[in-house]
Amino acid sequence: MGIIKFDVYRNPNIGVFFQANDNFLISPPGVTSSKISKITGHLKVSNVSTSIGGSRLIGALTAMNSNGIIVSKLIEGFEEKIITKETGLSLQKLNSRFTSAGNLIAANDYGAIISSLINEEEAKNISKILQVPVKRMNISSMYLIGAMIKATNTGAIAHPIINDNNLKAIRDVLQVDVKNTTVNSGVPYVSSGIISNTENILVGSQTSGSELVMVTNAFGI
Repeated sequence: MGIIKFDVYRNPNIGVFFQANDNFLISPPGVTSSKISKITGHLKVSNVSTSIGGSRLIGALTAMNSNGIIVSKLIEGFEEKIITKETGLSLQKLNSRFTSAGNLIAANDYGAIISSLINEEEAKNISKILQVPVKRMNISSMYLIGAMIKATNTGAIAHPIINDNNLKAIRDVLQVDVKNTTVNSGVPYVSSGIISNTENILVGSQTSGSELVMVTNAFGI
């Protein structure tokens, strides 16, 4: 079907509110059934509806691949039970004073790039849950690596500031090509404006034509 533009709560920052892998969409409560159907139909996944710590910011508070999910330590017990029961995924709370797991971790089924704000011991735990090699890194003085990279098993996009040397390091870990771009007409924190899996892509409604071309090329959609 190709990439489609989308918004939620009249907001183009769709990646902040949703998290997806090749089997499931985790969505916040209160999204209309028609919008959920559009996303799940496009990505060919099942929906799991829950808050995280009472928040709708699912994408910012989680990181996920096909093997497991890392969640903010703010998650409530009943929310954790919903996710584990409906997905069957291994779940682990991020053991860090930083709560936005999705802004600190970029992962696919081949590897994970994580912020150097996450210590080595926790990096090992993340590797175990996601069942992939993990590389700790930051870009210049920017630590929100999960916000700067969005990856699937077919490709990835990255913040324009990320240079060729760092792109190579990211490619080596994620084992997919990575291209610099923005979303939503110039937003460099690319994960904020995209919901993606191997099957397909949705981007924020403000994404320009040239950005659509870059995202299409990056993910091979």
